[in-house]
Amino acid sequence: MDKTKAKAAGLARRQRRVRGKVSGTAERPRLRVSRSNLHIYAQLIDDVAGQTLASASSIDPDLRSALKSGANADAARAVGEAIGRRALEAGITEVVFDRGGRLYHGRVAALAEGAREAGLKF
Repeated sequence: MDKTKAKAAGLARRQRRVRGKVSGTAERPRLRVSRSNLHIYAQLIDDVAGQTLASASSIDPDLRSALKSGANADAARAVGEAIGRRALEAGITEVVFDRGGRLYHGRVAALAEGAREAGLKF
């Protein structure tokens, strides 16, 4: 197995392990963070009903025009603040954080800090 496939397999293994332990409800949904090389995405998911309650990403038109890039910590913080605002509008104050098998560092940590600044508790 080459390095790229091994790295992807390791990420998939960590994602499965995290999902075995972290689950969201309607009262306390799961804040799912995923990222690519160009963008960062966040979703609030009720796993019991299998529904996405709110979402935000660096490709949203209102955020995209304000961001220089969708792939840096500033963009991640803006997405975190946007998902926090949308959660509060939907009446959600507490979430369970799902970092998607990634380290709590860099863009993932910036998104979490932005969501906390917007008023989410986790």
